[in-house]
Amino acid sequence: MRKMSSLMLCGKKVVNLEGGEMGVLHNLVADAETGILTELVVKPAAELDTSKFKTDDGYLVIPFNTVTAIKDVIVVDIKQIREQARAASAQKSVDF
Repeated sequence: MRKMSSLMLCGKKVVNLEGGEMGVLHNLVADAETGILTELVVKPAAELDTSKFKTDDGYLVIPFNTVTAIKDVIVVDIKQIREQARAASAQKSVDF
């Protein structure tokens, strides 16, 4: 596995598997105990409908386990993102 610093990743375009632009990587979130990356924080593209995604303060919050490739761009599986967002939303409904 090739190593990359977070500085090299921030500012990279985030696209879905079909090549549609999701936005630009703003930040990374890691588990404080393990150091494992858990989420990408993405400034959404202006034309992206963010209503079906988890957001926080105007940024998309994308689970890191949906990343399929990191090269010149970061590629994510949009179907997996939506499934996980729906599951999280359903879990919140159950918790109340």
